[in-house]
Order: sequence, then C-alpha cells, then structure tokens
Amino acid sequence: MTHIRINVHSKTYPAVGQAGHHLAIANLNLSLNAGEFVCLVGPSGCGKTTLLNIIAGLDNDYEGDIIIGKQHTHPKIGYIFQNPRLLPWRTVRENIELTLDKNQSPAIIDPLLEVMQLTHAQNVYPERLSLGMSRKVSIIRGFAVEPDVLLMDEPFVSLDAPTARQVRELLLKLWQQRPHTVLFVTHDLREAIALADRLIFLSAAPMAVISEITVPIPRAERYHENAIETFRQQLLNDYPEIKQLL
Repeated sequence: MTHIRINVHSKTYPAVGQAGHHLAIANLNLSLNAGEFVCLVGPSGCGKTTLLNIIAGLDNDYEGDIIIGKQHTHPKIGYIFQNPRLLPWRTVRENIELTLDKNQSPAIIDPLLEVMQLTHAQNVYPERLSLGMSRKVSIIRGFAVEPDVLLMDEPFVSLDAPTARQVRELLLKLWQQRPHTVLFVTHDLREAIALADRLIFLSAAPMAVISEITVPIPRAERYHENAIETFRQQLLNDYPEIKQLL
C-alpha cells in the first residue's frame, strides 16, 4: 500500500475557437494515505479524468509534481477506465493475463475470478459478456497487476442500479481482501458514500478542492441504503455548495 501526494499547479489546454489557453486545473493539492479509498466527486467536465491521466503518467504536460510512495522511479499504476477495453479476440482469462508482468504467476487470477463471480466465464469471449461482467473483468485486471495505486474512472457508469450495486459490493469485498490505495472518480454521491473512506469535492474548471469529508459510516453498514441516504441528506444540508457539483 502506498501514499500519494498530488500537487498540480497548472494544467492548461489550447482554447477552442479562440486564442490563448483554457485553465483546467489550478493549485490542486491532495494527499492520500496508504490503503485509503478516496472518491473524487465533481461536475462533468471539471477535469477528474485529466487528473487521473496525470497521476497515471499518461499526461505529462502540466506544472507540478506527483509523488507516489517513496518517489518510486516507476510506480505500478492500475487504471480502470469507463470503457472496459477488452480485446474481442481473447477470452476473459487471456485479457487478464495480458496485464501480468513476467514475474507474476497466472495462478494469481484464480482467486480474483472467484471473488468477482467470473470463474465460470473465464474462457468466454467479450462479445458474450454483459456490460456488468465486462466491468468485473476490468476490475480484476486492475487488481491483478498488484499496483502501488489503483485509479478508477467512473467504472460503473451506464450500469443499471441493481447491477451497479452488485459490482460495487464485489469491488469492496475484493479491496478489503487485497487493500490498495484507491482514487475513484464519480459524480454519484450515493456511490461515493458507499465506497469511500474520504470524499473530495471538486469545483468546475479550473478544478479546485471545495471540501474534504470523512465518511463516518462503518463498512458493515454501507450495504444499507437508509444509512447512505441519511448521510447524503446530512451532507447536502451541512454543505449546500455540494449541490452545485452534482
């Protein structure tokens, strides 16, 4: 498990249809403790995916620094995208095996398949998977690499409510068995409360931190919709500015 320090002083894009630049992120400072599950909550287009890409090293065109653990030269990042991105000509198991490095045994996949209830589907090709099953495969791939940090970009978007809830619960079960430092992006406040140790609310661009709130609900009670809804209403009452971010 690895801690992270994020300092993005400036991230800009060329402005569309006009001269100059669009400031996407400004003076953003965040820290994640080792093994902490943190949810970023903010409006669409505020730069959440951009921030994940910066942390993952996919976007180096910014001012600032990202320190992962003891300044690993090459930290291992697990990245679960909105789109499962499965290769259609490979089976579920083969898609997962592609993420492993040469020092990892393919046997590591078996318990992950079991937790995510996909053992029966390991030799199936992606075209035969439901969207929920495909999302489960992408979660397994993220955990299989045994990352220093696991980034998750709205991995349950477009799922119907019962399926999203089932996959969330399986994700938590897997995370509790194999703790990782997780940064999870969502615009769904109920989902964030169900998952996170801590919520970080972000403004529209230029993205900045509005509030950081610890979720006090014990993990054993996160499966109860009433507990989640009660805390959600409390947040909206105590922090009215949050309503503008959802």
